[in-house]
Amino acid sequence: MTASVYDFDALSITGHKVALSDYRGHVLLIVNTASRCGFTPQFGGLEQLWNDYRERGLTVVGFPCNQFGGQDPGSDGEIAEFCQLNYGVSFPMMSKVDVNGAEAHPLWQWLKHEKRGLLGTELIKWNFTKFLVGKDGQVIERYAPNDEPAKLRADIEKALAA
Repeated sequence: MTASVYDFDALSITGHKVALSDYRGHVLLIVNTASRCGFTPQFGGLEQLWNDYRERGLTVVGFPCNQFGGQDPGSDGEIAEFCQLNYGVSFPMMSKVDVNGAEAHPLWQWLKHEKRGLLGTELIKWNFTKFLVGKDGQVIERYAPNDEPAKLRADIEKALAA
């Protein structure tokens, strides 16, 4: 059984292997993103959280996903360019993944198991579902797609202070 978020690797949006253990001791906000979604403007709020808290140990990590309404059909390069040009995204973005189903990335399988959604479901409901992970690598909270990034500030502050 996987013990923490640090047991996983991912592929960066530029094609490099990223060991999540590189973020040991950080608070992580892991989000499945999409470029053509009603929630896409949340990129701005996520970037604001990253700018406000990264010096204190928060790392926002975006995982593009095309499983919800085909709202992120582009290549990794197109997604990276869109995020940077439209929202100034500078936080780490990973390569596009599935978050549900047989092909779901192992990290997302673990996140969903650790913190279930409404009525105990493990499924990710839509783009911009967010997971807050503590400095110990354990999931603290799961947030719905419509939870604006700014509303997570109190929980982030608490996790950073722990």
